[in-house]
Amino acid sequence: MNESKYDLAVAYRIYPKVSKKPPIFADDKYKLSELCLKSFIDSLGILKVKFWIILDNCPSEYEELFKKYIKSENTEFINLPGLGNPGTFGKQIELLSEQNDSEFVYFAEDDYFYLPNQFSLMIDFIKKNEDVHFVTPYNHPDYYEYHIHNYKYDVKTDSGKNWRTGATTCMTFLTTKSILSEIKNTFRTYTKNNYDTSLWLSLTKYKLYNPLNLIKYLFIDKRMMKVFIKGWIHNWKQLLFGKKWKLWVAVPSIATHMDSRHLAPSIDWFTLFNKR
Repeated sequence: MNESKYDLAVAYRIYPKVSKKPPIFADDKYKLSELCLKSFIDSLGILKVKFWIILDNCPSEYEELFKKYIKSENTEFINLPGLGNPGTFGKQIELLSEQNDSEFVYFAEDDYFYLPNQFSLMIDFIKKNEDVHFVTPYNHPDYYEYHIHNYKYDVKTDSGKNWRTGATTCMTFLTTKSILSEIKNTFRTYTKNNYDTSLWLSLTKYKLYNPLNLIKYLFIDKRMMKVFIKGWIHNWKQLLFGKKWKLWVAVPSIATHMDSRHLAPSIDWFTLFNKR
């Protein structure tokens, strides 16, 4: 890796409405945002981080919130007029692929709660392993409950934590600028009405690569049938000719999505929320 000014480059996108059903502050996005931001800063620990804050149609107090917790010399603000999830993700791709501040890049969303001083474990894990291309801090319960995650997976142990390969994740993840430059066109399909599940399955080459699965999904899971079709429409070149990339999941979780129906397992999140 080349020497960089920062340990990490983060594109953090936020909008002022509540998504899903949060387990806390379900009717107050500002308080939820502050809780999640504080936990993220605490998780970063001593890492030197460059931030791009993508404010999607946010009132001025949201910019002030970030100024409260992040030094101004390490932060750039981008105000957008309400582009929504696909548009702000496209902006993240643009910012992180064009920056020269760090080789390690993180796509951050505003509704994740992190454990303190654990983020660096993900960076160390990538540094130590050539077959680690993407890392998610979120051990999604779907890995244990949803049939598409019924597959053989690899496991590594590092720094007292287990890491397992996964087929998909959400849109909060760590990778490198070099890898992002290679696969950014696949990610950009999300801005063109592709599903996040479809693009991840095209990168990791689980499930979508076998056309017989389309017949199975026709009978047992209509949603996955749509995922399968979208994947082939948008990402057929990656599926046929692209590299198989490895996505790794922290176990137990380093963070959880603030969705009360899908909190990461085996951690007492409510006790941690209340400590804040």
